[in-house]
Amino acid sequence: MAIEQTLAMIKPDATARDLTGKILARIEEEGFKIVAMKRLRLSKLQAEAFYAVHRERPFFGDLTEFMSSGPIVAICMEREEAIVKWREVMGATNPENAAEGTLRKLYALDVEKNSCHGSDAPETAAVEKAFFFSGIEML
Repeated sequence: MAIEQTLAMIKPDATARDLTGKILARIEEEGFKIVAMKRLRLSKLQAEAFYAVHRERPFFGDLTEFMSSGPIVAICMEREEAIVKWREVMGATNPENAAEGTLRKLYALDVEKNSCHGSDAPETAAVEKAFFFSGIEML
């Protein structure tokens, strides 16, 4: 299996509740290597750009408002099958449907405030990583 990179994000609901350390610890426990990481606050325009693929969806306004409401932590990380594995660790988008022990089951407040984000495909990961990190920032 080849090493793959993905983007993970710790969302504003989790940073506001001081869950960053717990989520980062879980990332490392699951065998991911953190390649790049930064804490920042997205502007509404930046959140809209990041989630542009959802622009026509009814939840777009609420999502981008929420994602610009407080700090996030963007993480580029790698391991074998990183995308699939991170999505397993996060759990279902709706925490009510998430498996026991997943991050969203443990920490999510609802389907929007679900504590973390992860790329869903290699093509998405490439775009999302480039949104937050330049090549020089990834070690």
